[in-house]
Amino acid sequence: MNRPLDTVIKNVRVVRPNRSSVDLLDIGIKDGKFARLAPDIGADEANTVIDGGNLLAFPGVVDPHMHIGIYQPHAQDAVTESKAAAMGGVTSSLTYTRTGQYYLNRGGPYRDFMPEVLRLSQGNYWVDYGFHIAPIESGHIDEMDSLLTDWGVPSFKIFMFYGGYGLHGKSSSQNEFLMIGPDERYDIAHFEFIMRSARRMMDKHPDMAEHISVSLHCELADILAAYTKIVERDGKLKGLAAYSAARPPHSEGLAIWIASYLAYETQCVNINLLHLSSRKAIDAALMMQDVFPHIDFRREVTIGHLLLDVDSKCAVHAKVNPPIRPREDVEALWEAVLDRDVDWIVSDHACCSAEQKWDKKDPTNIWLAKSGFGGTEYLLSGVLSEGSRRGMSYNHMAELLAWNPAQRYGLASKGDIAVGLDADVVLVDPHESFVVRAAESPSQQGYTPFEGQELTGRVKSTFLRGQLVYHNGNIVGPARGQYLRRPTK
Repeated sequence: MNRPLDTVIKNVRVVRPNRSSVDLLDIGIKDGKFARLAPDIGADEANTVIDGGNLLAFPGVVDPHMHIGIYQPHAQDAVTESKAAAMGGVTSSLTYTRTGQYYLNRGGPYRDFMPEVLRLSQGNYWVDYGFHIAPIESGHIDEMDSLLTDWGVPSFKIFMFYGGYGLHGKSSSQNEFLMIGPDERYDIAHFEFIMRSARRMMDKHPDMAEHISVSLHCELADILAAYTKIVERDGKLKGLAAYSAARPPHSEGLAIWIASYLAYETQCVNINLLHLSSRKAIDAALMMQDVFPHIDFRREVTIGHLLLDVDSKCAVHAKVNPPIRPREDVEALWEAVLDRDVDWIVSDHACCSAEQKWDKKDPTNIWLAKSGFGGTEYLLSGVLSEGSRRGMSYNHMAELLAWNPAQRYGLASKGDIAVGLDADVVLVDPHESFVVRAAESPSQQGYTPFEGQELTGRVKSTFLRGQLVYHNGNIVGPARGQYLRRPTK
């Protein structure tokens, strides 16, 4: 029988962004889209009927800050880490990528790079996926317009500390690391020219201008290099405390000021300040918003910086850039979240397997450990657990985890449970507690800095465009992820 709906999910408490209530509704799905929202949709109207059991129904999480293929081959990483994303209720993943060492370990133009990335991605994602691109060499700036029009990439990244510092610490061979020629410079002038190019693109493509943006990792290499010497020479601090002191918060603040003035100078009005980790970083970002009110700044924090501090037992497992901070900075980040001074929360997922993460001969040495760790599978549960404890509404969580990043990055079909949008939905038990165990994650990482933490709010089922991809601890069905050419319609 040809019924009007493919699927109805009955008896769920629907959480929508930009609302003040959570409503007991049924969700009707047709052709991968939300088709009806009503208190009681008849079971005879759908081919498949699912009892939601009074669970919360969140819009599929948009995780706009991931790194796929940074430490493992891209195709392999896409499989395991997108499964981890689905486990956490993520249905849309945007990953930062670039030329140079790590990722595909190649330089050259993006016209050669992008087809390879898409080839390695095809058929390997359990969630929908897209990319942000970092223009590393001068020729990449000339390619930004074609990245938008040919590949659907409207968002670009600047790593401010790369000009004189390595991915894991001090470095004396940045051109080799970035795989650029001896006459190339990855410096403030290069950052300026990226912003000028983005501004030209906004003028050239007014219909896409609101989604053309520049994202910045705000730390300054000179400060990092100087303070790393001081901390290492002094030798009193160890582990995460040492790494935080070696990359001090005022390095973030100063970098934010420089980035903000460059945005003003170039009239690059869409700026994303990534993974703010400290009170000084938040304060600097808010000061710059006051100074340049016409710049549309967006402020991001990660679940790692919200759940961990320098005294966490995970130690080298949690080495990341910018560093995990002292508890007072964690509290400042939560204060900003609750005050709505943060626009979205992300995982910054970068799977770094156990055999790569720390030095085998000196496993507790923070300086020898690699930077980055995974966590997309705990993004929704982490925010739900800690946010609920602090009085955060479910609707606000949906804004930070779905609506806001979808709107900024041009995912018009994502971010809400509304008729006509992709039927991405997550069923969550907000009262079920669980202890984080790396062994239960599909990720190939093999450990997690969140190991042993008790979170309250467990993802039970994840639907991608109306198809079940995760249910009660298991990945379901084939890889259904599709490439998100942005801006989507």
